[in-house]
Amino acid sequence: MEVRFVQRGTEIDGNLRNYMENKITKMEKFFRKILNCQIVVSHHKGNYNVETTANANGVILRAEENAMEPRKAFDQSLKNLERRIKRYNSYLKDKGQSQNDMDFSNFSFSVDEADANSSAAANDINIEKVKKIPVLPMSPTEAVMQMELVGHSFFMFQNAETGDINVVYKRKERDYGLLEPLH
Repeated sequence: MEVRFVQRGTEIDGNLRNYMENKITKMEKFFRKILNCQIVVSHHKGNYNVETTANANGVILRAEENAMEPRKAFDQSLKNLERRIKRYNSYLKDKGQSQNDMDFSNFSFSVDEADANSSAAANDINIEKVKKIPVLPMSPTEAVMQMELVGHSFFMFQNAETGDINVVYKRKERDYGLLEPLH
């Protein structure tokens, strides 16, 4: 498994880097198809923020945590990531699918920094980041699971039954909503 480190506003020493790399590689016992991981460590206003992202054969799993010490933030982030992996594995078992049955090989998030000032100048809206993602066909239930795995509050997908672009989102009452286009 490839592990990539990104440091923003801080430097992590070799011991902490080795500790993080050893811990993250042990996650393969939960989900054997983890291709690569990225650990982003940033320091802002006295707190360390650690964001851990794993690409498990195209399924993106993400966890983020803040703490006064980078090691503590990493440990908590890793614990959250492990919980998401276990939840995803139990979802696959409940559906009667093995990890090989689902084809997520083309699924990944790519982030492009966009200069949105020209298109938004008239409204004084500043779009800071544009994400381009492949819209994969899946059921709304699978889309909710993917949304939970990346830790977002919404997720766009192609409904496998209708072929339409849909969005699932987390509601305040802790249940989910589905947005479908009006025809």
